[in-house]
Amino acid sequence: MASPSFFSVLSAKLESRSARAGVIGLGYVGLPLAMAIARSGFAVTGFDIDPNKIVALDARRSYIDAVTAEALTAEAEAGRFSATTDFAGLKACDVIVICVPTPLTKHRDPDLSYVEATSRSIADHLRPGQLVVLESTTYPGTTDDVVKVILETTGLKSGVDFFVGFSPEREDPGNQHYHTATIPKIVAGDGGHALELMNAFYGAVVKTIVPVSSNATAEAVKLTENIFRSVNIALVNELKTVYAAMGIDVWEVIDAAKTKPFGYMPFYPGPGLGGHCIPIDPFYLTWKSREYELPTRFIELAGEINSAMPRYVVGKLAEALDVRSGKALSRSKILVLGLAYKKNVADIRESPSLRLIEIIEERGGKAEYHDPFVTEIPPTREHQALKGRASVALSPEALADYDAVLVATDHDQVDYAMLARNAPLIVDTRNVFNRLGLSGDHVVKA
Repeated sequence: MASPSFFSVLSAKLESRSARAGVIGLGYVGLPLAMAIARSGFAVTGFDIDPNKIVALDARRSYIDAVTAEALTAEAEAGRFSATTDFAGLKACDVIVICVPTPLTKHRDPDLSYVEATSRSIADHLRPGQLVVLESTTYPGTTDDVVKVILETTGLKSGVDFFVGFSPEREDPGNQHYHTATIPKIVAGDGGHALELMNAFYGAVVKTIVPVSSNATAEAVKLTENIFRSVNIALVNELKTVYAAMGIDVWEVIDAAKTKPFGYMPFYPGPGLGGHCIPIDPFYLTWKSREYELPTRFIELAGEINSAMPRYVVGKLAEALDVRSGKALSRSKILVLGLAYKKNVADIRESPSLRLIEIIEERGGKAEYHDPFVTEIPPTREHQALKGRASVALSPEALADYDAVLVATDHDQVDYAMLARNAPLIVDTRNVFNRLGLSGDHVVKA
């Protein structure tokens, strides 16, 4: 009798939940995913090159808001979750999920160094019968042309000895309505067997799976989602500048327009784009499109508009200081309210607040920040000079020391009424004071 195929053996393990999963990269995507996999009944090993994360996880301390210490403790004590920096443990995993960063270079080209290095680490320990999944956002073709190619340098063949799939992450930090297991999951595979295994694995972990025809299609789905947001945010940011010149409040326009029950979806302006996805992912398609000699004018224009917003906001700040107090920005001290890229989270990745601080100081002003979620600026690749700066406390006495407050992130844990009473000038990029009925002559929208 012939031995069962690697496909049938892995299928049986997935069905019985006896398969072990490995998640590489225990950040905003990887750790919540690892918890969801563990809750579904699979044993999970988390891998990360940062030993500080492993120390925290071993002590049952979560550094991700979406994962509570109680949930982490429950899965670890049940024997379903452990974490390590030793990638030799990949050999024991039946399913390996890659959740590593995919940033851009200084020239806005894809930086796949983390994906490539991780794929080589997997190749060092690859054995027949494993399913390898990429979740990192990237350009169409990465899974098949980069990950699979690296894995096949072992002599093993995709679709026969091991299996490769792509399933884009859809995490939304701070979202209280959806979490990993309840967000529909796009799944794809290199061939029919790989897709069946993807369906079996993710179908056991999340409520709804959405299979598509190829890994490249799944990669394009993720890019399309983020390009849609980038382009629409750029549109309202551009409208903000045009309507401001006409004396029209763009937020009032949007609130009225969204009463139309069809054909309109509200997007809101801000001080720029933040987060790991929207400011970065569209340029993966821009880069790939060059191979086909096709322009991506909408994507590139949206990027230009959104990237220009921090400088526009600082311009409005300088104008407001001059008009209302006769003081130049170069002689002013500014408090930037909110360092995180969105409200009620601690995530500062690509946050426009970092650029706002830099531009204020480039123009000779002094900038400090307050953020209830970010007590100190951690190391960043693009803003190294800001490392170690600490959040200042908010009080009427402290506000007297600043010439203006620049609202970049509208966290709920802020006493806006106290700000309205005590700040001499407020430049609001989020329309929070108008929403709360705290508008006044000293509140300027930007």
